Amino acid sequence: MAQNNQMSADPGSGQAWNPRLALLVAATFFMEFLDGTVLTTAIPSIAGDFRVPAADVNITMTAYLMTVAMGIPFSGWLAERVGARRVFCLAIAVFTAASLACALSQDLTMLTLARIAQGAGGAMMVPVGTLVVLRGTPKSELLRATAFLVWPGLLAPVLAPLVGGALTTYLSWHWIFLINLPLGLAAFMAALRLVPAGAGDRQRRLDWLGLSLTTVGVGALVVGLELSTAHPDGPWGGVSAAAGIAALAGAAVWMLRARNPLFDLSVFATRTFRAMATGGFVYRLTISSVPFLLPLMFQAGFGWTPLHAGIMVAAVFIGNIGIKPATTPLIRRFGFKPMLVFASLASALTFALCAVLTPDTPQAITFALLVCSGAFRSIGFSAYASVQYADIAPAQLTSANAVSATLVQLATGAGIAVGALLIRVFDGMEVFPQDPAGPFRGAFLAMAVLMLFSTADSLSLHRHAGSEVSRPGQAPVEAQPPHPPAGGPARRR
Repeated sequence: MAQNNQMSADPGSGQAWNPRLALLVAATFFMEFLDGTVLTTAIPSIAGDFRVPAADVNITMTAYLMTVAMGIPFSGWLAERVGARRVFCLAIAVFTAASLACALSQDLTMLTLARIAQGAGGAMMVPVGTLVVLRGTPKSELLRATAFLVWPGLLAPVLAPLVGGALTTYLSWHWIFLINLPLGLAAFMAALRLVPAGAGDRQRRLDWLGLSLTTVGVGALVVGLELSTAHPDGPWGGVSAAAGIAALAGAAVWMLRARNPLFDLSVFATRTFRAMATGGFVYRLTISSVPFLLPLMFQAGFGWTPLHAGIMVAAVFIGNIGIKPATTPLIRRFGFKPMLVFASLASALTFALCAVLTPDTPQAITFALLVCSGAFRSIGFSAYASVQYADIAPAQLTSANAVSATLVQLATGAGIAVGALLIRVFDGMEVFPQDPAGPFRGAFLAMAVLMLFSTADSLSLHRHAGSEVSRPGQAPVEAQPPHPPAGGPARRR
């Protein structure tokens, strides 16, 4: 790729591994991920205060998620242009100020605009924070670093309904945003102390066409997924998603030929990174559907109360946390390939077992199954988060990080959309007549089958894939195609 896209690390990138910095970045990620879905339980309260239909409040969630997804591609370039430290601190400041604006909103329009500003801050925190950590982390410590960065994505979807419900019930919906103020201030002060300074590259040019196509494509795809979930009978969800895919395809074609592309797409030549975009995408999609499907099945299918369902779903959170201290030792002991295969197969099995649960199933068995599901989820997330960077050259890190962050956002949204689609499909087919939980059983079985595609992709990995990270100095590293020289396609042309 072009010379300007082969960026060296900021000064200070060679600093030793800093757990406090990784914990700071993880904390900011948690705020960003949590605010993506925490409003769900507060929608009726917000609708009552603003005197609007509850369905109209959904626009605040869609606007936030769309802004985060659309802002990620630009944030990578901005971090290289002015320095990752400046952008990361700016992101925290914008996110915190926008949270205050959300709490002070007097109508739905003000809240939506404030949520867009909050999403802009979140879009910079996600990839830039990861970049800050990865640049200061040697390959031998990558597993430890990603262990910190994975937990927000595991915990936020499970905790969001509990946090939102508690704050709305005992205080008011405004506190969903006000709680970010002390957290944001503390994170900003910590970032000034912990994040290495870097001057950036003032000469780096922006690929305007690549940015435009990528931003429009990601935005249209996110809107399409949201519309497909909220308005399944209308055609606009499919139209928007198709337009998004077309725009992203155009962006890829352009960036493969451009002299100064927005992203260095040669990262996909690295098999371990490509695993994140193939089997890893499927894995995250299916896993992301679980926090959506389980509460619905328990309430609509089993007739449980929201509190009963929430307590049971919390078992997934227990599994996530309980296995976390063991994920790094397991990967170091067995390697990435075996653990990815195990995590996907075990997750597929838990999905199939969820499909046979009934209201009469002993509560202890249901709880234990969900604990196991959370544990397997944690192992897979940790493995994919580490293996994707195992063989990435330092000059490709910015592009790999931005592409990964974008795909994570899309996979998470796709998981909810596909889960909702499967419920409608099996409801119409009446495969399980006279069973209120029938559509959910069909959805879980379909997700189990879909997860097997992730297993098949992991099986195709080299047996020593990512060994420089999982077993530094112990196993041979998988041979990778040579990295293209600076100016790759443009220079050859």
